[in-house]
Amino acid sequence: MLTEARGQSPRLYAALLVSMVLSFPLSGCGVGYLVQAAHGQWQVLKRRQPLATVIADPKTLEPVRTQLAVVLDARDFASQILGLPDNASYRSFAALNRPYVVWNVVAAPEFSVQPLRWCFPVVGCVAYRGYFKEPAARKFAARLVRRGDDVLVAGVPAYSTLGHFADPVLDTMLRYGDVELAGTIFHELAHQLLYVKGDSDFNEAFAMTVEQEGVARWLAARGRGAELDAYISRRKAQEQVVRLFVAGRSELEALYAQPLPLAERRQRKREILAQTGTAVREYEARQGLSSGYDDWIDQGLNNAHLASIATYFECVPAFQRLLAENGGELPRFYAAVRALGREPAARRRMLCAPGKPGP
Repeated sequence: MLTEARGQSPRLYAALLVSMVLSFPLSGCGVGYLVQAAHGQWQVLKRRQPLATVIADPKTLEPVRTQLAVVLDARDFASQILGLPDNASYRSFAALNRPYVVWNVVAAPEFSVQPLRWCFPVVGCVAYRGYFKEPAARKFAARLVRRGDDVLVAGVPAYSTLGHFADPVLDTMLRYGDVELAGTIFHELAHQLLYVKGDSDFNEAFAMTVEQEGVARWLAARGRGAELDAYISRRKAQEQVVRLFVAGRSELEALYAQPLPLAERRQRKREILAQTGTAVREYEARQGLSSGYDDWIDQGLNNAHLASIATYFECVPAFQRLLAENGGELPRFYAAVRALGREPAARRRMLCAPGKPGP
């Protein structure tokens, strides 16, 4: 596959372009978005090299070699222990030499905490739109801002093609350390295992649950008890921060449902967002930690920030309960999630709503 990608680039590029044409409606995305998506994916694929080749290369820096050895271990653990797909994904490496592989644009209307969604035939409707070049993402985001939407542009270190291609490990994934690297592999393989078309909240929360459970089991199996304790502590702190953001989002949702004058609604929105940011910072100060949301708070929180957090985290407790109800057995858990994925979207949303019982 790697040889074919390098040696038959026109054919593979054409195949990619055709797949993009079939996947993205031109009326919704435009030719420009289509071309950048196909070209960006091709640029990732053509840089792939087998992990063993990169590790053996004397030009490979020792920190990179060490991290790729972790990748090999985590990749085998993913398939052999976690029951995640055993395929060619994350068995190669691609150096992009930039901070992120894509930049996602998340947007929400001025008075809504529900993200805008862009719909495509293959993946369904998703709550973000990805660009392989940051200026293109920011240009699109600026258009949304001009029409009055709240917008977030966020760099992404990894993504999954859902098994359509052999996804490589990227140099953008190596910046956060061994634990986060393993977690990213588990997360992206979870998308390949199970993906419900058109339900970003469900898909991301499932993958987050698999990531968290996978990392805990991997650290325990490798006898890295101190790192496991630290990881669990960070998770608990993160869960509390997410609760604060979700509380702010709920307040905004209640506000937006009220028929208030425009000026008053905008003022109350600013107050709630400021209070939410203050609550997060006060929690961080009490705990002596940084949750990683400083830039968002410094720039001023908006609906898109809170919508993005909800997409990834709001449904995680429901999946954690489902895993516990299945005795912590991952095959039974995966089967239960597949069954839930066949339920109507409205039922999935109800089960994942805050305060609702788990699946």
